Amino acid sequence: MAQVEKRGGLLRKSSASKKPLKEKVVLMYDEIFMTEDPSKCSPRFWEELFLMKVNLEYLEGKLESLDGEELMKIKDNINCLFQHCIQALGEEHPIRVVNALQTLCALIRGVHQKNKSTSGFDIINMLMGFDKAELCMKNLMESLDSLLCAEGSESLKSLCLKLLLCLVTVTDNISQNTILEYVMINSIFEAILQILSHPPSRREHGYDAVVLLALLVNYRKYEVTGLLSGQLLSFFLFRQYKDKEEEHQSGFFSALTNMVGSMFIADAHEKISVQTNEAILLALYEAVHLNRNFITVLAQSHPEMGLVTSPVSPAPTTPVTPLGTTPPSSDVISSVELPLDADVQTSNLLITFLKYSSIVMQDTKDEHRLHSGKLCLIILTCIAEDQYANAFLHDDNMNFRVNLHRMPMRHRKKAADKNLPCRPLVCAVLDLMVEFIVTHMMKEFPMDLYIRCIQVVHKLLCYQKKCRVRLHYTWRELWSALINLLKFLMSNETVLLAKHNIFTLALMIVNLFNMFITYGDTFLPTPSSYDELYYEIIRMHQSFDNLYSMVLRLSTNAGQWKEAASKVTHALVNIRAIINHFNPKIESYAAVNHISQLSEEQVLEVVRANYDTLTLKLQDGLDQYERYSEQHKEAAFFKELVRSISTNVRRNLAFHTLSQEVLLKEFSTIS
Repeated sequence: MAQVEKRGGLLRKSSASKKPLKEKVVLMYDEIFMTEDPSKCSPRFWEELFLMKVNLEYLEGKLESLDGEELMKIKDNINCLFQHCIQALGEEHPIRVVNALQTLCALIRGVHQKNKSTSGFDIINMLMGFDKAELCMKNLMESLDSLLCAEGSESLKSLCLKLLLCLVTVTDNISQNTILEYVMINSIFEAILQILSHPPSRREHGYDAVVLLALLVNYRKYEVTGLLSGQLLSFFLFRQYKDKEEEHQSGFFSALTNMVGSMFIADAHEKISVQTNEAILLALYEAVHLNRNFITVLAQSHPEMGLVTSPVSPAPTTPVTPLGTTPPSSDVISSVELPLDADVQTSNLLITFLKYSSIVMQDTKDEHRLHSGKLCLIILTCIAEDQYANAFLHDDNMNFRVNLHRMPMRHRKKAADKNLPCRPLVCAVLDLMVEFIVTHMMKEFPMDLYIRCIQVVHKLLCYQKKCRVRLHYTWRELWSALINLLKFLMSNETVLLAKHNIFTLALMIVNLFNMFITYGDTFLPTPSSYDELYYEIIRMHQSFDNLYSMVLRLSTNAGQWKEAASKVTHALVNIRAIINHFNPKIESYAAVNHISQLSEEQVLEVVRANYDTLTLKLQDGLDQYERYSEQHKEAAFFKELVRSISTNVRRNLAFHTLSQEVLLKEFSTIS
């Protein structure tokens, strides 16, 4: 017997003498693409259709092959197919339900391909008809809600979530997706949160559910309806979180903790790689930004996850799959749900996030990693200006060992993990900022990220000054990093000024030093720390002198940088006063004592002896900052980010690869 092959909806014998035969489902699709109602000649047409295994490739391809005018001619049949799909979702037979879900996916994707501005038809009218749209979508959302909340098939729930993701991502700009208006009216939040609050479902569907929520929050975000949808989601999330009576509370947060934790990849040789996942980072950002009570979840302890070890081969530096779309594997996700053990180093979402950030922020050359690095810094900005978060970060009774990943550099040794001290978490945040400062002084200078990095440090210092928190931190590392950054700006003045206003960053750095000079006695741990600050300024006086010369030169010229450079000139007044006050006294001490080069202790001795005669000017506003605002400053970034995520999610929605074999085994009998 000749072997049968299947291609593009055709069944054909390998012998060329026979005419190709079409699958029955393909013949039925062809009838739908005629102008006549297919059920006229065959009353059981729709009933039979949903017993046939869906041929997604053929159905989508057929829709894409028609032009707008041809599609309009069969609008009634498409409306009919859409409505019968929704009816089939209420069937008892799961095979019909599965086929209806997959058909809806193909139909929505295929019709949306035609929905260009030149096509002259409306997507809602094409799929449902204006007069029936409201009822259709109400019935569709109710059916999806029932399927997601029902006991039973996880594969079916997965397909429901895939359909919802399909609905959300058919347009690059989700705010232009008119179907979403109906999705928001007929809220699906409860069903998604129920999935997230049940550990087995969360392991199976957590990724899709969290990404779906993150995208829904961004629908028309900067309009009134968008703001309301964000508040609505916030209400659902936090009502669930605060209800201590529920057995499985905080499903969204558990899912998010697992997702962030599972973005780590490591191989046997401890070469760390990380899969940048913009969708999950966006979900974390929305959780932090929408409701600051989420900070309490950041602090919740769970056993240290460690890194996922791959016994097979080293993890690729660049993920093979498109960035921002790949769900973590379920075995990774389940690893967090363990009982706490007194002998296990505890962790929390914030520690996991800091570790993740330390890897993502190492390489900002790739566009996706640059976006992820920026998003990490925005999340840290929100955390750094939150009162509760700061109280937790600075709590001396809550100490953690945080192993941040440091970029290999020739001039420094790799720190041994076992020597990591247990410290308040703010130390790890500061370490992360210092690490970024020292590792990104390069030709493609990430100015925007540097500004955000310095802002995070400034906000933490403002909290320490306000609450008089004396943090035991190696401040000298920060001071040294900041001075080296100033030196980099000066040595690359011409190249950098062609692209950036480097004086904005220089002013922020100088004002950090002014913050230490003016208020250091309220938050530096010991008087000797304050002495060390002066020593560092005096030791590196040449850098500050050079900076002053540079800004003075540009502020006295009538060029474009006059005003920006002038601000730095004025900000340097106290640093210059310190240098001009102490340097002559140090030189005099050296001359009197016949010492060619003074030791650090000798310099400090001169400093301590001459504080009383130093005069500094009071500078206003050093401990003030502008609070983070997404709508006015970051809207363009988030619109582009959501567009990128939407495109990637759509590209990777694999309906045709969602194993129909698994589904058929699950529903092998139709009773």
